[in-house]
Amino acid sequence: QVQLVESGGGLVQAGGSLRLSCAASGRTFSIYTMGWFRLAPGKEREFVAAISRSGGSTFYADSVKDRFTISIDNAKNTVYLQMNSLKPEDTAVYYCAASKRVVITTGYDFWGQGTQVTVSS
Repeated sequence: QVQLVESGGGLVQAGGSLRLSCAASGRTFSIYTMGWFRLAPGKEREFVAAISRSGGSTFYADSVKDRFTISIDNAKNTVYLQMNSLKPEDTAVYYCAASKRVVITTGYDFWGQGTQVTVSS
């Protein structure tokens, strides 16, 4: 069992920045990949970014490339999502996810409760 808790969401103006955190607990040794997804009203869940446990490999959706950065701190069992140049279309509930396998956009086993990010125009 792995538990994930997101934090850092909130209100921000367009062009601003925000950093999300995801703290993992439980059987964290079983995690190979961690990622971020988002869900906006009326839309399907969207992949945002993923990172290998070592931090050596990262992947981003085209919509956030050059604006968002995913990172991991294994000593703290925490993954981060630094979001810069935020746009109103980035508004969504952001979810942290973890997988016991090497995956990118699908195949995640554990999910957090989500944190709301709202970007005003």
